[in-house]
Amino acid sequence: MIWIIFICLILTMLMLDLGVFHRKAHEVTMKEALIWSAIWITLGLSFTIFIYFGYEHRWLGLGVSADPIDGAINDGSDAAIKYLTGYVVEESLSVDNIFVMAMIFNFFAVPAIYRHRVLFWGIIGAIVLRGVMITVGVKLIAEFHWILYIFGAFLVFTGIKMLLARQEQTDPNKNILVKAAKRIFPVTSKFHGEHFFVRAGEPGSYESEQPGQKAERDEHVEQVKKGTLMMTPLALVLIVVETTDVIFAIDSIPAIFAITADPFLIFTSNVLAILGLRSLYFALAGLIKKFRYLKVSLSIILVLIGVKMLAAEWVKEIFGKHFHYILLAIILVILAIGIFASFLFSRQEKENFRQ
Repeated sequence: MIWIIFICLILTMLMLDLGVFHRKAHEVTMKEALIWSAIWITLGLSFTIFIYFGYEHRWLGLGVSADPIDGAINDGSDAAIKYLTGYVVEESLSVDNIFVMAMIFNFFAVPAIYRHRVLFWGIIGAIVLRGVMITVGVKLIAEFHWILYIFGAFLVFTGIKMLLARQEQTDPNKNILVKAAKRIFPVTSKFHGEHFFVRAGEPGSYESEQPGQKAERDEHVEQVKKGTLMMTPLALVLIVVETTDVIFAIDSIPAIFAITADPFLIFTSNVLAILGLRSLYFALAGLIKKFRYLKVSLSIILVLIGVKMLAAEWVKEIFGKHFHYILLAIILVILAIGIFASFLFSRQEKENFRQ
């Protein structure tokens, strides 16, 4: 029942988002993005209160079984801190995802007014994907606890690789799913409003629908048989965004398994962090290059969580049963240092430029 209630809540909010607040395509302003970011982050953090009382009083079966990670029955405090840590980790790793999405939008030259639609459906796909991966991960850990060591080693490797790797501009057209889609469907050369698919030759099917522009005929549309179903570049962008999220989920899902294997805590913390990703994109996309040391912080966090998974028993013996509080504090400090160092470097760079 608790799962049904939570999913219905999320679906209701998504329907309000797309059907009411963003019913008409428009360019999301910085002010609007900041307001929505504040709303989603407040919702995510406020949900900690529900987690606390739900697990403390065992509402609708919450907290009745042991957490496979530490073998303990989660009370209100334990569940709240695990949820909050998972939320912070997922939200932090999403920042790197924002940078990649900005590159994808720039590569395909997606008009600003259509980016929200791509992100909306991208988030829907991400939620479904995370649900599947979490279900499989929980079952694997329940049956084969040693798989946590594989996750831990993978996170350490990923963190080091992220720290040492150079940021390269990749060609989204080389994406294997994009190549496959182009073999199945002909692709228009222009955007057709918010449509992912159009039919060649149908009235209005080749209108650009971009504000301030006259309707144009698409050369690719006229080269195929009338009525043929065609993909637009916006559909290709959605495919790349979805496959990119798969890559990021491979990092973030094992990371939260270092904190808890309670499926409700994992799913809710992931979903509520992902829901704010769209607003964060519009709020941070233009500023992301200024956070040059944030990637270093994220790399260190992945290594830290990986080491925690590899040495879980040793960590618990040293820090006691409340080591999750310490882990959350360390993660927040690492993020704060990365953000502060980025702003400090940016300020110093401006001063040097003025001189």
